[in-house]
Amino acid sequence: MTLPKIYVAIDTPEMDAAKKITSLVKAAGCGIKLGMEFFNANGPQGIEAVQASAPGISLFIDLKYHDIPNTVAGAVRSISRLAPDFLNIHASGGPDMMKAAKDALLDESSKRSIKTPQLLAVTVLTSMDEKAVTSVGWQLPIADQVKRLALLTQQCGLDGVVCSPLEIEIVRASCGAGFTTMVPGIRPASANDDQKRVMTPRDAVAAGVHHMVIGRPITGAADPAQAAHDILASLAA
Repeated sequence: MTLPKIYVAIDTPEMDAAKKITSLVKAAGCGIKLGMEFFNANGPQGIEAVQASAPGISLFIDLKYHDIPNTVAGAVRSISRLAPDFLNIHASGGPDMMKAAKDALLDESSKRSIKTPQLLAVTVLTSMDEKAVTSVGWQLPIADQVKRLALLTQQCGLDGVVCSPLEIEIVRASCGAGFTTMVPGIRPASANDDQKRVMTPRDAVAAGVHHMVIGRPITGAADPAQAAHDILASLAA
């Protein structure tokens, strides 16, 4: 069995802390996810500095672009020069936005002669429950909304989606086993935080997850590398 890749969510504005955690989790065989908190404090140069501190680390840049097609296409062009393995946008930005982002990514990667990052679309945030999606006017239950957005994402030529672990099987059944699932909301045990649609790593693997995003259970541990090792060992057992 091929185990999923763990991308450790490094949600900090502090450069030294980000570099330290990156070095520790790389040794455990993990990739990293850098998102808005880090990016807004440090910019593209900060991402480059983290990459330089751990050469070869697999990188997921999690900025969830959502704007008019031209703006998102320009943002994707700009960030693609960092050559991450994954980038993401919001599926709810619609087909024109998603297609523009994919076209820009392919074009810019070709111009720079770099491997094209996988472009993922966020379906429904893991912090949202049925009450929350109803409050913003979505009429479908979460599972149906995720299925609809995943199919739209696939039709637009993207590589996969970001979804909660509860929708892994729905996405696989609708879009096929080769359609990438990048899944936050993974918790080794129950935790009181802002994630609402969660699952344990073993259950996520059983559901067919491709990649897991795990943050605080690793970064908040006294020994992040050991915490990552323990999670991976639990999957292989």
